Amino acid sequence: MEPYSDSRPLTRWWWFSGPINEKDIDFQLSWLKNNGFGGVEIAWVYPLPESPEGPAWLSRGLSDKVRHTKEQAGSLGLACDFTFGTLWPFGGSMVGEEDASKDFCGTSKQRIKKSWEARTCPETFVLDHMNEGAFLRYAENMGNFLPLDGKKQCLFCDSFEVATEGLWAKGFENDFKSAFGYDIVPFMDDLDSSPGARYDYRKLVSKMLLENFFSPFARWCREHNSFSRVQIHGAPVDIIEGYATCDVPESEAVLFDPHFSQLAASSAALSGKKYVTAETFTCLYGWKGWPGPGQYQREEKTGDLKLLADAMLANGINKIIWHGMPYNPEGGKNAFYASVHVGPDASFADDLPALNGYMEKISSFLLEGKPYFQCAVMLPVEDAWMEGELEDKLRRPSAKYHWEFHYQRMPEELWGHRPCWITAPFLKKAEVRDGFTVIGDLEFDFIYVDCQYLDFEGLNALISLAQKGARICLKQVPEQPGFIASPAYEKAISKLASFENVSDSIKKSSVLPPLFSKTNGPKPEYWCRKTLDGINIFMANPATRAISYPMPYGLSDGTTEAKMEFDAAFLGQEKNVGINFKKGSSIMLRLSRGGIICEEAHLLN
Repeated sequence: MEPYSDSRPLTRWWWFSGPINEKDIDFQLSWLKNNGFGGVEIAWVYPLPESPEGPAWLSRGLSDKVRHTKEQAGSLGLACDFTFGTLWPFGGSMVGEEDASKDFCGTSKQRIKKSWEARTCPETFVLDHMNEGAFLRYAENMGNFLPLDGKKQCLFCDSFEVATEGLWAKGFENDFKSAFGYDIVPFMDDLDSSPGARYDYRKLVSKMLLENFFSPFARWCREHNSFSRVQIHGAPVDIIEGYATCDVPESEAVLFDPHFSQLAASSAALSGKKYVTAETFTCLYGWKGWPGPGQYQREEKTGDLKLLADAMLANGINKIIWHGMPYNPEGGKNAFYASVHVGPDASFADDLPALNGYMEKISSFLLEGKPYFQCAVMLPVEDAWMEGELEDKLRRPSAKYHWEFHYQRMPEELWGHRPCWITAPFLKKAEVRDGFTVIGDLEFDFIYVDCQYLDFEGLNALISLAQKGARICLKQVPEQPGFIASPAYEKAISKLASFENVSDSIKKSSVLPPLFSKTNGPKPEYWCRKTLDGINIFMANPATRAISYPMPYGLSDGTTEAKMEFDAAFLGQEKNVGINFKKGSSIMLRLSRGGIICEEAHLLN
């Protein structure tokens, strides 16, 4: 069973702490249905100024409204997902100090503010994400509140947003000494002065978060008639491994540039997940804090929305989650401060059926068949964990550390090979068949490694694959990360480099011709799916490569016609392909033995 039955976009639905009535619920759900949405994700947030008091958090009164919403949505053929808590990160009055987030100095000073409980509990504890028992106690409260019987739903975990400096857990120092052979405590007051010790610390934090929060969350969802939909970003973990723990990996834009979504999409492909969602249109034109309004809110341009949607779809997303729609009675003027405004009074309201229909069409196209890649690229997790904070000019509201991977792009020389990100845990599971590295349904012509640092885990996995005949392009000789150097490391690196099937050249490392080569013109973002009779490719308008936070207002107005030409190699054939991107349009390509079908992707009328 899959989490969703179709590819229509969903929207996050902001329920402000206050009166909630069934008439408003029914009105908004009907409006969504009539405008091409496929469902909602209810997110509980702060009270609006001068709003009357509503039902208490986790009360029977609020739970009854949620149950009605789920039943009404189901009757309309709409999905109904739930954020697994009020505001983010997880926490609230149900979390006592014993279950609160810890740092090296004790209980974390971070608090949750502006939640549904803001009137009665203006500041509450953040959940301890390093303690599985704390999560399970939290989950029991949420499970008693949410209607998890009947039709399945996704339970949503937003981006991490937990204070990560000095993150700690009971017994951490003993676990650390057992894993690394030395005491981390003397380093904790100035961890940044020792990158090696900081690396080891981050490696254990990653392991503990995956084992004590992300994996238990996904498991709990499955045990309670639900799917997990999770934004791993912001968590100091192996992000590819982290996304793989959940049923639906979710990315975000445009606080995160579109290319960032390839991390979630790669993980989904490696772990056999069908849907890859994205919280889309967040702070589209720039961040402005509470109470807002956001930049150009209620003035958003349809062309800009389409351009960003195209960028997300060309970077591996196949289901859009609008961010978002405020709870409103008919004719109401409520707004959420940090999102594109969705509702009957939206600036793009008249275009919504066409825009949602367009996204549904492209998403369906990108759900056919299986993911298709030609090479696997080692994500330089070790490089990022050895680094400190980003320099000031690279900071943004969602970016502080290198390990958040805001600026990690695929190497330009791999553009025509359709690369996939990978990390050591997946290499350890890989098989080798006739020189191809095989993981599930994926077959990689070669593995591309360009890292300054590489842990023994990844190095040994590469040696094992090379011994079995896997082709590896080793662009540089990596160093060992961590505080304690092993004399065996250099010997292991020499062993990897000694195999004939290991080279520093792509031409020597690959046997397949690139999917695209001899390109004239721009190199757009694209995503591929292999079907029974060929390859589906969605190519975004070249203008999408310029999208970066904050998106310039009216960027779509400046798009122009662009032409490109390339040689395509597929199914043993080689053909020259010419494409003309009209102003603001993208392209759907079908490559098959019967020929090439090129369809302009534009808004449906």
